[in-house]
Amino acid sequence: MSDAKFELYYWPGIPGRGEFVRLVLEEAGADWVDVGLQPEGTKAVMAMLGKGPVPAYAPPVLKVGDLVISQAPNICAYLGERFGLVPSDEASRLHARQFQLTVADGVSEAHDSHHPIAAMKYYDEQKDAAKHRAEDFRTQRIPKFLGYFERVLKANPQGGGKYLLGRDFTYPELGLFQLVDGLLYAFPNAMRRIAPEVPAVMALHQRIRERPRIAAYKQSPRAQPFNQKGIFRHYPELDDPNATK
Repeated sequence: MSDAKFELYYWPGIPGRGEFVRLVLEEAGADWVDVGLQPEGTKAVMAMLGKGPVPAYAPPVLKVGDLVISQAPNICAYLGERFGLVPSDEASRLHARQFQLTVADGVSEAHDSHHPIAAMKYYDEQKDAAKHRAEDFRTQRIPKFLGYFERVLKANPQGGGKYLLGRDFTYPELGLFQLVDGLLYAFPNAMRRIAPEVPAVMALHQRIRERPRIAAYKQSPRAQPFNQKGIFRHYPELDDPNATK
């Protein structure tokens, strides 16, 4: 293992897709810096985009020495494999990427629940469409995504219902943790209804929260709280009106 510092380029002030990378870096105990939180951080993030022989489309971007890569699932896979947060056999690595990409699909749909027409338009310009999209997301898509991971946990013969892959913790569990955390923030009423249907997923979420490095990170100023500018946003009118409060 080299002594290279890992530089994460992501927008300051929101967890966003950068949080999935931050969690892996923290769990790995990596020597890393969140460039966006440094002075002139936003300018540094913007300067990183569209440059070099293989330009990044959007953050997060990870720089390790001369290596520059983007796309959150891609970065998480690179870090997870580099730091031994997944078994070394090819099938396990491919399945871990599969889980991370499925999490990313859920994250994209969570974003589209409040911006269903255009990402560059304000929420207030698409509220009616958002209500329809959020209803489908709450009633159909959240149960489908979390139900999938519930089946994965229960079907893993080595994990005893506790692990997605093999007999121990792997990096996509951090991604699932962040997805659930975001859904609990954005759709607390809906999640109160859905959570009893996915007990293994919710138990995994709690175990990840209690992992020493993750717990310490979440209590640190490095962790960016959810807010109304990120992917996961809480609009009461988009949450489940029929859930018991």
